[in-house]
Amino acid sequence: MCRVAFKLELRCPQRVDGISIDPEPNWSFNSVLSELNSLEKKLNASSTPVPFTKTKSRQIANGKSLESSARRGFVMRVSDDEMEDDTESKGEGVHDRSLVAVKRFNCDVLYLSESDASDDETAFEAESYLMDEVGLVEGALVELTHEHQLGVKDEIRNLISKLDSELMSENELSNSALARVGKYRDARREMDRKLDTQYQRKIAEALDNHLTAVQRDHELKSQIEERKIRSDAAYEEAKRKERALVEEKLRQEKAKAEAEAKLRAEEAKRAALEAEQKASKEAADREAAEVSKRISAGASKDEAPGRQMVGSSGTSNAQSKESGADGIEKSQSAVSIIRAAKSALNLEQIRSQKLTEYDEKNQSLTLSTNKDFSSHERHISRLIRQIRGTKDNVRTKASELIKIFNNPLCPQSISIAAFAKKVVSHCGSPDNAAFACGHVIVMVTSQVPVAMDLLLGEFHKACIYTVPKHMAFSKSAFGSREAYYKTIGYREEDGKIESHKDYLRRLESYMRLYAALVQTEIPGLPNAHGLKEGWAWLARFLNALPANTYTATALNAFLQMAGYALYRKFKSQFRKMLNIITDNFLNALRAREDQELKPVIAEIQCYIEDRKFLEEPEGRTLQAALLSSTMVPDADYQESYTRYHHY
Repeated sequence: MCRVAFKLELRCPQRVDGISIDPEPNWSFNSVLSELNSLEKKLNASSTPVPFTKTKSRQIANGKSLESSARRGFVMRVSDDEMEDDTESKGEGVHDRSLVAVKRFNCDVLYLSESDASDDETAFEAESYLMDEVGLVEGALVELTHEHQLGVKDEIRNLISKLDSELMSENELSNSALARVGKYRDARREMDRKLDTQYQRKIAEALDNHLTAVQRDHELKSQIEERKIRSDAAYEEAKRKERALVEEKLRQEKAKAEAEAKLRAEEAKRAALEAEQKASKEAADREAAEVSKRISAGASKDEAPGRQMVGSSGTSNAQSKESGADGIEKSQSAVSIIRAAKSALNLEQIRSQKLTEYDEKNQSLTLSTNKDFSSHERHISRLIRQIRGTKDNVRTKASELIKIFNNPLCPQSISIAAFAKKVVSHCGSPDNAAFACGHVIVMVTSQVPVAMDLLLGEFHKACIYTVPKHMAFSKSAFGSREAYYKTIGYREEDGKIESHKDYLRRLESYMRLYAALVQTEIPGLPNAHGLKEGWAWLARFLNALPANTYTATALNAFLQMAGYALYRKFKSQFRKMLNIITDNFLNALRAREDQELKPVIAEIQCYIEDRKFLEEPEGRTLQAALLSSTMVPDADYQESYTRYHHY
């Protein structure tokens, strides 16, 4: 008995382009043929090109083919669900939806047992038509119909896959075409961009050329205007200089006349004083003669000579005391207060007088011109503060200072006086490069010699030990210690006198710069206050000044800076000076038994005993190679020097 249920399944799309491709399972053969013919007509009538054409008409196969077809097996789809029970019971394995080739069979009578009917009742009810008893022809027709349907479906599937492949190729062609179009568009855009950039560059170049031409034209016009302005300014400057020269000449004549008048007045005063002294002397002589006559007439012989001697000598002494009592007292007090060599005091007086003359002259210039020259003074002060221990820096600053001296916008006397004041005031700054500053001073004063006198006058005014000079305290002369401190150079700030330590520090700074100036030697440039003046200062110092804290500090600073150069110049003579310092000056300091003097005594003694005068002091040789043995003043120095002397 055969109890296997067969189920035919067609797993393909139901419709393609509106055409049904899954015929009804109960169609007749004629219906299938008519459906296929209508399908071909629709395909031929459609606008889409058909990749195949019908080569032969579909006809019913002849008897042989029918028989051969009937002999061939057909393909059935067996459902796993329907075969599950039988597979488990009989142990037969069936693959899911597998294609099974079977032989043609006839089932004349379908036998169903009662026991099996209960299990497969549902399946036979759903597909009872598959189990109907049919004849041989009908079974062959069904098999042929089913085979034909499968062939048509395969053909349709192939056609659809071919159409899909062609559609994909068309899509690829269209995509490649679109890509080429995009590349062409990008290339055209890039070309347009390059052309636009090139065009803009040409426009920019043309505009730049035009602006350059316009600027050149404006510069030419401005140069013409500047030349015209400069020529006018030069003409006005020449007229101003001429007027200034005339005014200066008038002022000089006026000053000369005033000096002559002052000199005549002093001569008249001196003549009157001499006449007065002569008259007083004659009166004293007459009085002495009368006294001697009276004594000789009425006195005894023993008393007469004595009285005559007393009278004559006494009256003459009285006369000299009466005529010059005030002057003698003043000179005696001055000698006891001021300790200095006479030559040093004379030089100090000359320099102070010249400094005073320049101050008065500058004040009159400022009042007459009604101009403010403070900017030039600030410029000079800035240049002095910028002096450093390099030769390039020294040369640059000296050249700029000389240019300021020759600047027609500022009188030279004002510039020189400002230079002298700023150099001396710069001594107390911590960045004071003494040796470099000495080089600048020598280079400037070699072109403007009068600047040296003003500078020394400012030195003497700021520090009396640069003279050298010492002033002792006297209550009758100064009245108080504060007045004495102010006189010897102490500063007063906010109503208070600076401390002793600060004063000694400033005194040392002044003496270091003064000693650096003295020992500065520049080949090709004269130093108006060189080693000769330094030797004279040391001799005057040891001959006239006492040994105390102030003088010891000044001497120590001078030796530290100038001792090396003095030894190279004077050799054994300088050694003798050092012996005098050791034997006299240091012993006098020790005799004072002052604890504050011990450090400076130790420094001076160490300098002499360790022979430090054989060692070059630090900073004496400038760093850059500027001042060689063949140095000649450059063009700026020569021009400034010529203009100064011409002026």
